Amino acid sequence: MLDLALAIPRIVVGLILAGHGSQKLFGWFGGHRLAGTAGFFASTGVRWAKPLALLVGLAELLGGLGLAFGLATPVAAAAVSVVMLGAVVLAHWPRLWVTNGGFEYPLVNLAVAAQFGLYGPGAYALDPWLGLSRYLPLPQAYLAGLAVAVLIVLAVVATRKVASQGAQPATSAA
Repeated sequence: MLDLALAIPRIVVGLILAGHGSQKLFGWFGGHRLAGTAGFFASTGVRWAKPLALLVGLAELLGGLGLAFGLATPVAAAAVSVVMLGAVVLAHWPRLWVTNGGFEYPLVNLAVAAQFGLYGPGAYALDPWLGLSRYLPLPQAYLAGLAVAVLIVLAVVATRKVASQGAQPATSAA
């Protein structure tokens, strides 16, 4: 029963994150495509907005699909974690509730990604079926990927342009 309980949130959250990535990259599901995502990132003061928008879109799309299928789970979880951490810090902080543009939604996604990064996808996934678990041991692979991800977020924050006084960046869901 535990494996079924693990599969449900992994598949649901993974597919929703993949949908968010497709919004950012292709404009599917009412998204703003790469140009709109890059414009939002630029409005928050992020330098290199277009390459970063591409990386974030790919991380959400591929990381979400990886979670949904339980494929390269620690890598997928680390990709999702960095995007959600970046969303909390760059777009939603310090507000908590999503109704106020807050970080509750990316925080939940970060918690789910951490769960699967640290524990694994369960039996109903491609990792155990393909034998990838011996090449991507948990939690070492997730923690290594997460460490690199945190350094990337810190670099983006450190190189952010200072917004003009009184200007508030727009908020967007993760």
